[in-house]
Amino acid sequence: MSQQNRTGPSGSTRALNEAYDTALLDLDGVVYAGGEAIAYAVESLNTARDAGMRLAYVTNNALRPPDTVAAHLTELGVPADPADVITSAQAVSRLIADQLPQGSKVLVIGGDGLRIALRERGLVPVESADDDPAAVVQGYGGPGLAWGRFAEACYAINRGVPWFASNTDLTIPSARGIMPGNGAAVEVVRIATGAEPQVAGKPLPPMHRETILRTGAKHALVVGDRLDTDIEGAFNGGVDSLLVLTGVTDAAQLLAAEPRHRPTYVDADLRGLLTGQPEVTEVTAVTEAAGAVGATGAFGCGGWTAYVGGGALVLDGDGAALDGLRALCAAAWTDAGDGSCTRDAGKALAKLGL
Repeated sequence: MSQQNRTGPSGSTRALNEAYDTALLDLDGVVYAGGEAIAYAVESLNTARDAGMRLAYVTNNALRPPDTVAAHLTELGVPADPADVITSAQAVSRLIADQLPQGSKVLVIGGDGLRIALRERGLVPVESADDDPAAVVQGYGGPGLAWGRFAEACYAINRGVPWFASNTDLTIPSARGIMPGNGAAVEVVRIATGAEPQVAGKPLPPMHRETILRTGAKHALVVGDRLDTDIEGAFNGGVDSLLVLTGVTDAAQLLAAEPRHRPTYVDADLRGLLTGQPEVTEVTAVTEAAGAVGATGAFGCGGWTAYVGGGALVLDGDGAALDGLRALCAAAWTDAGDGSCTRDAGKALAKLGL
């Protein structure tokens, strides 16, 4: 099943850590949330690495530099080197360096991750619009980023200076829940200036390019929790993806996914790296009495059968909740075609406890 024509999650008879040479892992919502490891993440990643899979940590969070992220992962129990970490700060710094000469001043609205990445590309971070910057770069600066930093960005942009953003994630998970991400801060500057930034982070090509250049991956699997960054980034890069349900995406959002947001595989958490994935098969013998629309719109996985009936997604059977969700995805995505499924899935998801 092609990346561009997915009508249901794919199966794999091999464990994913054996089928792919490199896992390109998102961090927030996948490996940790609010700085604490997500359940099963540490043991799953260590097992995958010990079995020969390369682990690369790919994050849109531009606040922390790679050595800090690597140290945090190591503290959590997942040994990592700075070279294993790829950030949107690195991707946007390369994007800027491709357009400006070395030694150019760049006004930084964000944290140390951006400053370090800019210096690596021969660019000079500055703090004020009065420092005559040649560009403005904006990245996540943490919850303490002062309002005056947005004003500095606006002063420079309104003078005609080009504007770059590490990423446009509207939200970011934390230990206390979902909080505003860099995309929300970017919107503040966009509204005040009317300008549009050049964006580097997932799901856009500059981030995928940075990741491949730094990892040398030949057969990569993107692992993430967000449809609009991780999964869409994999789609744009033409590589397979695993969605884990430990972050911002819930089952209802997954069922409504348009083609570019449909993952290759779906699992509860990072244990999914260590197993094969069950096949979702088309079921041709669904009776009209069951309420199915046509004999080709029903899909089975495990002990479940899913189809569209009476204007809603219907789920019959029993078994593991994830198998039921996979079957529902196939029914929903087939029904939606190139669009987003709008069928009511409430009763079906209630059967699964999702």
